[in-house]
Amino acid sequence: MPELPEVEALRRSLDESLSLAPIEHAGPAHLATLKTAEPPLRALEGRRLAGVRRRGKRLLFPTADGELVLVVHLMSAGRLRLLAAQKRGPVAPAFQLSFEGGARLILTEPGKRKRAGVWLLTPERVEKEFAHLGPDALGLEPATLARLCKGERRRLHGFLRDQRVLAGIGRAWANEILHTARLSPFALAGELDGEALGRLAGAISSELERGIQLREQGLSNDDVYRVHGKLGQTCRVCQTPIAQVAFEEHTIYYCPRCQTGGRKLADRRLSRLLR
Repeated sequence: MPELPEVEALRRSLDESLSLAPIEHAGPAHLATLKTAEPPLRALEGRRLAGVRRRGKRLLFPTADGELVLVVHLMSAGRLRLLAAQKRGPVAPAFQLSFEGGARLILTEPGKRKRAGVWLLTPERVEKEFAHLGPDALGLEPATLARLCKGERRRLHGFLRDQRVLAGIGRAWANEILHTARLSPFALAGELDGEALGRLAGAISSELERGIQLREQGLSNDDVYRVHGKLGQTCRVCQTPIAQVAFEEHTIYYCPRCQTGGRKLADRRLSRLLR
């Protein structure tokens, strides 16, 4: 799933190009992808975009006149790319913007399940839609993290992934961050001492910045992730095999030596089978 590093790298790659020409045609859009009907997509036609912004995992495309904002959430499988004039693209994209001169912004999503979303909103509605999101994880101040953790009874992995608490981190980068911070994914957020909080704040900053830089270079998951998806491979720090805890909806990857004092966490799927 595209998380903050992937979405921020994409934002930077699109930002300047999308403001160069007015929108000639907005659409088509898959019925399941377009989440709003008013204002209609055609309201974008003739307007110029003012670059690209980001809020958590979402991309925002405000119009230069300040009247409208196109919002895109890629979810798990959505992919967004800018095609140059005359370059062939997919026959039936989930969403498309065509610009004067022939360039096209294309959203694709393989498979039958269309979870990626496109919204056309006024700036006021954008504020309401995003009011539930926590502060952006990129550039998070240590004092803010300490405040968010105070009194929190959830485990760190779930805490980091809650967009209402902290916007932008998902399953993969929670694994990377906690490994760098040398913290158990099952540690309680509210029980971290000052030294552990400092490690966590530093890891959030360094891992997100590392992810952005590597994604801007076009590197694949295998070259970007050090822990996520690396079951059985050796930890780059201590050479211990990476372990996992598997749930129905996601899998946690961690190093038993670096993060849990040599103790392996119980695999939830195996535990159910042994009952």
